[in-house]
Amino acid sequence: MNDVKITMETVRMFKRIMRPVAEEGIIPLPEFNEAISQLTSLAEHGNPKPVIIPRLIDMKEASEILGIGLSNFKRLEAEGAFPFRRKMVGSSVRYRNTDLYEFLLSV
Repeated sequence: MNDVKITMETVRMFKRIMRPVAEEGIIPLPEFNEAISQLTSLAEHGNPKPVIIPRLIDMKEASEILGIGLSNFKRLEAEGAFPFRRKMVGSSVRYRNTDLYEFLLSV
């Protein structure tokens, strides 16, 4: 079993060293940002972020992802209990699934 732990100090050093490489276009900036995000997750949680295809979801699916009932989700959302915010698509309320997964990883 691998007992090596990535520290935030290592992540910050990697970021300082690799940022000029990304800014020069040698590696794409989105790839650099993803690498930093994954390393940060490894340092903070001990495992990488799951690969999630970003999409907008409705309240019902959001409540299912969080593992709570729809009425409870609506109440908590109205009270401002969640750090993620709703997105209006016409008159429909939607949420970014990536925001929900980030919230779950942070608790």
